[in-house]
Amino acid sequence: MKKVILALLAFACFVAGTAAFAAISGVGSVAAQVTTNVGAIARLVTAASYVAGMAFAVGAIVKFKAHKDNPTQIPIGTPIALLFVGAALIFMPTVFKVGGATLFGQSGTVAGVSGITSFGAPQA
Repeated sequence: MKKVILALLAFACFVAGTAAFAAISGVGSVAAQVTTNVGAIARLVTAASYVAGMAFAVGAIVKFKAHKDNPTQIPIGTPIALLFVGAALIFMPTVFKVGGATLFGQSGTVAGVSGITSFGAPQA
């Protein structure tokens, strides 16, 4: 039974891989597809940063409560570190967007929420 499932899974991967190879032909279409995927990855990293930052902030609040209940078991540095990591993760997309604008002008939006809008020289 296990071998049958593995054989079906291998066949499905082979068929899906063949369809993926046939979908794009030419260097230009490959570059366009990569550009589209990089924009989606930038949006994914931005969303994950916000969610992880909020999780670290909530974890810091819980650790502050645990420190208040038993200061000998939870040192004060733990919730403070969690709070700083949470704040850094929440503000990371903004820092990337401002850094991109500083380094590349207003057209450098790779790390922003909007993703990639253009490749190449800035448009006037």
